[in-house]
Amino acid sequence: MKKSGSQKSKSPSQLIDARIKELGDWRGKMRSRLRTLVKEADPEVVGEWKWRGVPVWSHDGLICTGETYKNVVKMTFAKGAALKDPSGLFNSSLDGNTRRAIDFHEGEKIDEEALKTLVRVAVTLNKSKAQSYSTESNLFRQRYSD
Repeated sequence: MKKSGSQKSKSPSQLIDARIKELGDWRGKMRSRLRTLVKEADPEVVGEWKWRGVPVWSHDGLICTGETYKNVVKMTFAKGAALKDPSGLFNSSLDGNTRRAIDFHEGEKIDEEALKTLVRVAVTLNKSKAQSYSTESNLFRQRYSD
């Protein structure tokens, strides 16, 4: 994506829209649909634009990223190795201890319900970790505030 002086003044949503339009092929359509599904799964999701143009979705921590390559659109789940994936959506980055990814190829049908469930499970994991950190911080403050 070409950078311009006005890019800094655009919202992440506007930057993602521009990138989808710029792609102009099946990858843009796929990326747009994935974005919609993430928002449907978690209406409170926060979309960001990071790492030289990678859309990132967060809720109490990073949920996933949406990368675009020549032959694939990839969703990488930050804590994917800790998520149950009964539908078997994860098909990439399977060897790591933390992340898992889903590679979408041209013409592939998305299992939309399974993907939305996976996003919700990732949000639940983030919320549980956020709650755990909050509880630990409160215990620490209580213990050492006297």
